[in-house]
Amino acid sequence: MARARPSRASASQPPNGDTRDHLEAAGHICILKDAFDFESPSEIANLIAAENVEAALALHLYRGGRLLQGHGIPFGVIFGGTDLNEDVNQGEKNKVMGKVLEEARFAVAFTKSMEEMAQRQWPHAKGKIYVQSQGIATVPNPAFDWDAFLQRSEINQSADNLHVFLLICGLRQVKDPLYVVDVFSEWHQEEPNVYLVIVGPEVDPVFTREVKAKVRRTAGVRLIGEMPQGDLHAVMKSCFVVVNSSVSEGMSAAILEAMDLEVPVLARNIPGNAAVVEHGVTGLLFSEPQEFVQLAKRLVRDPALEKEIVANGREYVRTHHSWQAERDTYQRLVRMLEGSSGH
Repeated sequence: MARARPSRASASQPPNGDTRDHLEAAGHICILKDAFDFESPSEIANLIAAENVEAALALHLYRGGRLLQGHGIPFGVIFGGTDLNEDVNQGEKNKVMGKVLEEARFAVAFTKSMEEMAQRQWPHAKGKIYVQSQGIATVPNPAFDWDAFLQRSEINQSADNLHVFLLICGLRQVKDPLYVVDVFSEWHQEEPNVYLVIVGPEVDPVFTREVKAKVRRTAGVRLIGEMPQGDLHAVMKSCFVVVNSSVSEGMSAAILEAMDLEVPVLARNIPGNAAVVEHGVTGLLFSEPQEFVQLAKRLVRDPALEKEIVANGREYVRTHHSWQAERDTYQRLVRMLEGSSGH
């Protein structure tokens, strides 16, 4: 659809940096805002007026979507994990999310099971939910210095015999980064060349303090702040395993990026992770901390298993998480918003 001028689309936290690229490639001007930065819908109204926003896309039905209600601009929403797995069980939030879906022009679910869950909760949304898995594109920074990263993490081991387990997450309770910390530390004391490095932004200040205090007194575990995506991809590529220990997950971009970078994945057995990790085929799933350590040791001792998982994981991502397919979907959906904009 040709337009005399590009539309201004506002997006609150796209699934992984790429959605904005998709929209800008189609000629839209995007303003990216974090839903946490807004106290009330009136602040959104001011943003819409100041920036002449014509359409919006929100990640997370409750957190992002409710801020967009009633402003008269067309919008779409992308389900997160927390909205369908957690918020849905809270009466008031459930009602708000149902109302958001009434007003939204479309909603995107990452998996078929997320779509089915949403349709059970809000039957009126049936015709407007689209399934689009996250598209994955990884670009490791070629100039990244792994040895310098190890020094910064206070890991004074030669890189040759080292096994770094990388847990990538924003520091908040639903990500449960401390779930395997104690068992990992015991293992580190037996085998000093294994380390767990937690990397991610400080999302919840109270919980962040708890994580920092725990890591400080725990052998073999390190905590590193948020990193630019290219550097993070370079760290993933150099680490031994990427770990996910979340209580709830929509679709973990870190798991899919690890597969794309040919790094084995060791993930907690929850529905969001089990939807993308087939145990023993594209990765390994654990249900409790002891099992995590058993599987981690197995990977260290069985290079053939590691090799097979890596090859299958890479194939899975290439087949089911095409970045180009994701781009086509979002460009098509945003054209629906364009067509219905009041401007």
